[in-house]
Amino acid sequence: MSRERAAEMVESQARSCAQLGSPLYAALLGRVAEDVRAGGPCADALAGYEDAPGPDAIALRLLGGVHALALTGRAPELAACYPSTGGTFDPDRPDACWPAFREAVAAEPEQVRDWMTRPPQTNEVGRANLLITGLLHAVRSAPLPVRLFELGASAGLNLRADRFRYVAEDFAWGPADSPVVLENAWEGAPPAWLVEAGQEHPALTVVERRGCDLTPVDPSSPEGVLALRAYLWPDQEIRAARLDGALRLAAQVPAAVETAGAADFLAGVTPVPGTLTVVWHSIMRQYVPAEEWSRVEGELDRLAAAAAPDAAFAHICFEPRRVDGRHRFQLAVRLGAEPERVLAEAPPHGLPARAAG
Repeated sequence: MSRERAAEMVESQARSCAQLGSPLYAALLGRVAEDVRAGGPCADALAGYEDAPGPDAIALRLLGGVHALALTGRAPELAACYPSTGGTFDPDRPDACWPAFREAVAAEPEQVRDWMTRPPQTNEVGRANLLITGLLHAVRSAPLPVRLFELGASAGLNLRADRFRYVAEDFAWGPADSPVVLENAWEGAPPAWLVEAGQEHPALTVVERRGCDLTPVDPSSPEGVLALRAYLWPDQEIRAARLDGALRLAAQVPAAVETAGAADFLAGVTPVPGTLTVVWHSIMRQYVPAEEWSRVEGELDRLAAAAAPDAAFAHICFEPRRVDGRHRFQLAVRLGAEPERVLAEAPPHGLPARAAG
């Protein structure tokens, strides 16, 4: 039953990859599930993880480990199939990559098993589209220099979100020369209030950038860069280009990511007069145990209660929620002790956004 459960988890991820525009991974994971059921090398790679909870994302760990082999030249036949390594993927023959994938898993079991111990960390730059929307909403009420704190920050790439360029119909915000450009940021025109906020605040003053993560990634190290690249999907070259730009910004704009849990990290944060203290996070709550998240909520309530007009506080989150029986990814913002407001929705990678309603 454990092996069957693992195969079902892999198939679930295959469906997600298909919905999110990765026919390569959708096809490969379908074959991985078959291999797991047959007791092949993929079953060996997943051994011990068959009963892992969904957020452990065992399929993504496997894919990341194998992608790393292609990126580092240890699986040249597979690299020839992956666009991320200069290869060619034929969507009319989606199974063509499978023999090379299976051989890579069989040839490098220790390397793949090592990656199975690592939580997937794409540090998805597209999610900044929602986070910056929330921040522009907050600064309209509290036009102050920003102190930015991110929970589950990974490599801290989105701590530089104000340096990205956001483009949609009749809307453009952020430095025109930014190496990160999020095209088609909204379905059609963005909300009128966002256009107005962008005009009122063409740039933001961010005076502090800090984050936390249980396993931070160093974007300045070869190992950190490999991890970030490996967890991207090889046939999504636009995401890879955004990552390249974000890595260049990370080298230019300092930001600190501490090894700490979210609640302990927040315990050291207090509103500061003359600033807007912002806590934000994107698609990380599902990885936090319920007891820990209860402590996080207590810290967020403390910060909200301590806020004042000249020492403002905002909580911005882009997280999955059950709405009318459906799984949706929503941007919600709470300003000080005011009630939370849902402002927008988007696919899990953040693009394009659409107004909530």
